[in-house]
Amino acid sequence: MNRASDTGGCDDHPRRARRYDAAGTRSALLGAAALRFARYGYDGTSVRDIAKDAGVDAALVYRYFGSKEALFDAVSASTGMFEPLRHLPLDEVSAWICDVVSTGPTEEEAPHPLLTKLRSSSREETVGRFREEITEVFSEGFARRLEGEDAELRAELMAAWLMGITLLRLAIRSPALAATPDDTLLRFLRAGIDPLLDAGRPGGGSEDG
Repeated sequence: MNRASDTGGCDDHPRRARRYDAAGTRSALLGAAALRFARYGYDGTSVRDIAKDAGVDAALVYRYFGSKEALFDAVSASTGMFEPLRHLPLDEVSAWICDVVSTGPTEEEAPHPLLTKLRSSSREETVGRFREEITEVFSEGFARRLEGEDAELRAELMAAWLMGITLLRLAIRSPALAATPDDTLLRFLRAGIDPLLDAGRPGGGSEDG
């Protein structure tokens, strides 16, 4: 009985598989799945395609994740791009967002997290989980760091800036955002972000303060 291995199957497989350890195999599958789900959605992606892109046997998807659905959940559950907002000093947040927008990965390098959700819109539970992530990171966690009124709203507006601008500039590459020099983009981003951060500080959030 043939057993799937982390080298992608039998040695006489017509396609020479990449060799991974367990962690490498899992990482390769997550990366391949992220690209596939973002480009083609859940229903348009097969386990066989993910495994082929990762250079391993399809049986390894089930070994490491149990099912296509579980792999999709693992890809969709990442909040890594938000992590700096949990500890970054508030006076560095604008510069960090500008850096993400300017130097973040392209769609070919790492698909935008929103695309996975939008192209798998029938997966209502995934949209619900993403809402929970936004709530946990922004509406609750980041909002607690903001002074003044409407902290939850201001935090979610920050999420909208971050997600929307990165989607248009890095994934969709809308003409003006994609072509704008970083220093010009920084100026406009600060004009929108800083009032959200400073609304509760003395003299913040208004031009005459």
